[in-house]
Amino acid sequence: MFDKLTYIERRKALHNSGLKGVGLILGNIESSMNFPENTFHFRQDSSFLYFFGLDFPGLAGVVDFDSGEDYIFGDDVDIEDIIWMGKQVPLKENAAKAGVKNTAPFNELFKFISKAIKSGRKIHFLPPYRAANKMILEQLLGISSFQVREHASIEFIKAIIPIRSVKDANEINEIEKACATGYEMHVTAMKMAYPDVWEQKIAGTIEGIAVAGGAMPSFPIILTQHGETLHNHSHAEFLKKGNLMLTDAGAESGMHYASDFTRTVPVGGKFTQKQREIYEIVLAANNHGHKLTKPGVSYLSVHFSVAEVITTKLKELGLMKGDVKEAVRNGAHALFMPHGLGHMMGLDVHDMEDLGEINVGYDEEIRPVSQFGTAYLRLGKKLKPGYVITNEPGIYFIPDLIDKWQHEKINTDFINFEKLNEYRNFGGIRLEDDVLVTETGSRILGKRIPIHPDDIESVMQ
Repeated sequence: MFDKLTYIERRKALHNSGLKGVGLILGNIESSMNFPENTFHFRQDSSFLYFFGLDFPGLAGVVDFDSGEDYIFGDDVDIEDIIWMGKQVPLKENAAKAGVKNTAPFNELFKFISKAIKSGRKIHFLPPYRAANKMILEQLLGISSFQVREHASIEFIKAIIPIRSVKDANEINEIEKACATGYEMHVTAMKMAYPDVWEQKIAGTIEGIAVAGGAMPSFPIILTQHGETLHNHSHAEFLKKGNLMLTDAGAESGMHYASDFTRTVPVGGKFTQKQREIYEIVLAANNHGHKLTKPGVSYLSVHFSVAEVITTKLKELGLMKGDVKEAVRNGAHALFMPHGLGHMMGLDVHDMEDLGEINVGYDEEIRPVSQFGTAYLRLGKKLKPGYVITNEPGIYFIPDLIDKWQHEKINTDFINFEKLNEYRNFGGIRLEDDVLVTETGSRILGKRIPIHPDDIESVMQ
């Protein structure tokens, strides 16, 4: 945990948001894998971690906007728990670490919320993403677990997002720790990327590095020779010379702050000419995106500017044609990059997206774009100092998408399909860095993982 003043100040910001009533933030409980006592690795809810700091199951936090008081509800262990788990710190002592004086057994939460409801006070809660918390909210509020997300408090969500969005020095330090682990993961994967090596061997090795680094991977590892599949979690194949291996992986620090990097390397340690040409386009797009990232600039505009770089250079290779700006306006670039440039990052690898992507990544001024490809952009709003974001352009050759566009004559004024079909089995390349928006610009967090093709070949050999 951080020092208790950190959590006191965070909750103070929440109290100062102008809300009335009660704010309820449920922690997570243990989740069983295949029988009750055999549980998945516990991961605390990120909003609970942010405001209350305690990293163990069975807790709920309450912020009383009317009285100014804060509460933690949870149960102390009994002798049977102590036999299996050892002596545990009492809840009151743990709550004091977060600057919370008021504690009570978990069942008392039902009495507290019931009394507040009978008094006509509004209960603000966040959208639940786990079945157990949906059922708890159903019991607390009398709302069907199937409909409870629809009743989440948009006022509460909008109060929390700006507080959590701007990372302080302690949070940046934690993210840098996660980045250091991510660096080791990716360099290890590069050094293992040789013919006849099983993808699962590499994925398992770097997952072990993440666990040894403090917590666990920040998301299920993507490691594949089929980089054209954006989120390919299969690790079933053996590496083949001449293929590209895409690795999208990150770690959590011990306090659950995330890193998220992607690198693409040639199996065997040497790019072909065709691979290097496409790779250098993606690298140019990545560097261009980083250069444009600064306060006051919308990430939507950075996304489109990066798309123009990709279109310009693909046109030089003969894969695209026509006016570059017109091609981007028509979404022709999305055949090659059918996703957004990046997303917010922090306690969650897609920070706060349980609160709603549209709430986190957009605002009243900048709204999502429905156009294919750009519709997947998770972050479009203007950047502020303290935001931590990803910068992850890519170029992919997806045979089914190529066939669809060619058959339906989509963007034929901008795509050279005859030349494009020479790349059908190419795969995909994505290059992703984690970036902190500073007062004057931005900086890449952590030691930058080798990204220039010459440096990658040197590392691999």
